[in-house]
Amino acid sequence: MVGTLGLFNFRGKNEKRRSKSMSVGNGSVLEGSAAGNEEAAAGTQGSDHPSDLPESDQNEKLRQVMDDLAATFQAREKQLLTDMEQMKEKFAKLLLGEDMSGGGKGVSSALALSNAITNLAASVFGEQSRLEPMTAERKSRWRKEIDWLLSVSDCIVEFVPSQQKAKDGSNMEIMVTKQRFDLLMNIPALRTLDTMLLDCLDSFKDQDEFYYLSKDATDEEKGNSKRKDDKWWLPTVKVPEQGLSDAAKKNLQSQREAMTQVLKAAMSINAQVLTEMEIPENYLDSLPKNGRASLGDSTYRSITVEFFDPNQFLATTDLSSEHKILDLKNRIEASIVIWKRKMHQKDGKSAWSSAVSYEKRELFEDRAETILRILKHQYPGIPQSSLDISKIQYNRDVGQALLESYSRILESLAFTVLSRIGDVLYADSVARNPSQATSKSPANQSSGNDNEKSNLMTLSDLLTWSGDLLDNDFEDSKDCKDDLSKDMDEKNLNVATSKVSYVESLGGVRSPKERH
Repeated sequence: MVGTLGLFNFRGKNEKRRSKSMSVGNGSVLEGSAAGNEEAAAGTQGSDHPSDLPESDQNEKLRQVMDDLAATFQAREKQLLTDMEQMKEKFAKLLLGEDMSGGGKGVSSALALSNAITNLAASVFGEQSRLEPMTAERKSRWRKEIDWLLSVSDCIVEFVPSQQKAKDGSNMEIMVTKQRFDLLMNIPALRTLDTMLLDCLDSFKDQDEFYYLSKDATDEEKGNSKRKDDKWWLPTVKVPEQGLSDAAKKNLQSQREAMTQVLKAAMSINAQVLTEMEIPENYLDSLPKNGRASLGDSTYRSITVEFFDPNQFLATTDLSSEHKILDLKNRIEASIVIWKRKMHQKDGKSAWSSAVSYEKRELFEDRAETILRILKHQYPGIPQSSLDISKIQYNRDVGQALLESYSRILESLAFTVLSRIGDVLYADSVARNPSQATSKSPANQSSGNDNEKSNLMTLSDLLTWSGDLLDNDFEDSKDCKDDLSKDMDEKNLNVATSKVSYVESLGGVRSPKERH
């Protein structure tokens, strides 16, 4: 932070000196400063060469050029000072842990930084209800302030061995500092995903193929494009009567594929970071004594049967609402944590009794992990689980807080943009085939998810992680992952990953609800 403040201060002073030297300098300095701008100024006004003008006109033109330069420098200096004050305020809040009384009752630095990134994204992006570019002001603010917050990662380092040549020509090994490996690999990748998201929105700048109706539009104006889900506040998309042109549709398909890759990459990073976070003691203390008590008798019996089919299990489980899906996810995660702890108890004491072997415990845990993976990918907009919220709330690692919050907001934005693209493509399909508007669309067949519910099935198909694919088409899923890895290599997205278990599929797209 000090280095960044120093940079702003240095630039402000430097440009102040330049402005002063130009306004109070001697005549030769004035003439030299104006010489480089005479021709440009004369060209813009379409006048003759300055040397052909009377001396009084030349002086007037020089004064005008100098006034313009002085105004430019003053505006730049004012902007730098404003930015510096904003950065001071932002980092002061982080240092105080959001406790402006200074009483030391604030949250940890990691949580304060996570909240700052989440709140910044909420204020800049808000509800991305349309496929349109961000304004220049919002984009500038986003890039400037996210750079401020991510600058903290430059100071998170680790010691690594390095070779140094001594004066006598001999080589010796010394320890030098280097940015921590997970940050060194994932921060550039997340910045690339960030750029891809903004570029996707910019690609719709001058399109005239589709437009959005106002909120006050009548049902007659909306016609067949009227939304049939609970996202009634989102604007209705209108396309030409014959549908989109081939070029526009091809562009939408291309952007959808790009956003799918962004979503996958962001989910991967977010899941990996959540995996590496320690499980808080508060969460462990809240768990029941055994996995059966956490799951409930019915769910426990379904998981521990001799022949287990995860798709059959989910088909017979009530997942009709977001609350029920989240409740199942919470209970399964809790049971897995309980089983893992019992399997690693050093004293050998276990509430499972000798009738349950170590192999069976591993089998049951693997089955629960499979259910979690299906839930995560079949319902990508599901809120964060109690375990995720607890990890974020009590995490003390600032680097992990940076990666988790940044990847989460990119994941959320990518999911939203995908949903908006899906709205346009659905309107196009209705325009081409009006009978689809009266039938039950795939959007209405999905779960009652609160986050972009109207496009979950489409998004699940894009992610190639639906229940049917998990059961019948593992090869296609593997090919999809290989394609993702290939695309990541081509875009130089270096994502630091390692072999993980069920929590590689964890990580929500929303800000945790229970922060404080």
